[in-house]
Amino acid sequence: MTNHVLDEVRSAAVAAARTARESYRAGKVQPTAGVAPGMTQANMIALPRDWAWDFLLYAQRNPKACPVLDVIEAGAHHTVLAEGADIRTDIPLYRVWRNGRLAEEVADAAPLWQEHPDLVTFLIGCSFTFETPLLEAGIEVRHITDGSNVPMYRTNRQCRPAGRLHGELVVSMRPIPAGRIADAAMISGRFPSVHGAPVHVGNPEALGIADIHRPDFGDAVRIEPGEIPVFWACGVTPQAAVMASGVPFAVTHAPGHMFITDVPDSTYHV
Repeated sequence: MTNHVLDEVRSAAVAAARTARESYRAGKVQPTAGVAPGMTQANMIALPRDWAWDFLLYAQRNPKACPVLDVIEAGAHHTVLAEGADIRTDIPLYRVWRNGRLAEEVADAAPLWQEHPDLVTFLIGCSFTFETPLLEAGIEVRHITDGSNVPMYRTNRQCRPAGRLHGELVVSMRPIPAGRIADAAMISGRFPSVHGAPVHVGNPEALGIADIHRPDFGDAVRIEPGEIPVFWACGVTPQAAVMASGVPFAVTHAPGHMFITDVPDSTYHV
């Protein structure tokens, strides 16, 4: 492509990201896989300032699952990753956690920043970011094909604890034809800031997953003959830590409902 055509493609992708955020701000709720192709998506967790250091250390000790893309100061709700965006309203669906338990899901989290004006927000890399390169390589992403949410599972692998935080690794799964697994690993491995290469291939029982057709989060997807389940570290891992650690208060994205940034996925390609 010429530079002019590339600029037009990037402009269209940024416009799609902004249109999506505006629709979520207006109340639309949908999983974000396949939305604004080519743009980086991010997981979100916001905690009171008293817990922010523990979480930053937790993310630093578990970078595969919790690769931090941005940290928003206490009480603030704007990010350098998306000009004019509001982290309180521009995600399709939020989860509210109280004392480690899921209290409710809401489409507008702005009142929660009034309830807790010292929230520190972390934006964490999401594997949706490398799905466009997978598709461009001819590797089907089943949950996009079927219009469903990606399946996610709690595992028997414990993350390295930090301060008051501990919990297990959460993984996302995509069925990949056996002959394309190496390609999928190589492509995703070039995106370490959004979880990178898979953490496990094949046997789900080795991760403590009893039934691949009953994910803990998201939707079950078809696994066709000749396909192998491939597992990537998932940005829902912080929510597992909230549950395991009994965090008094937190706001997160609902699994599969991400914050879409204005940053091209190529920015995180190494």
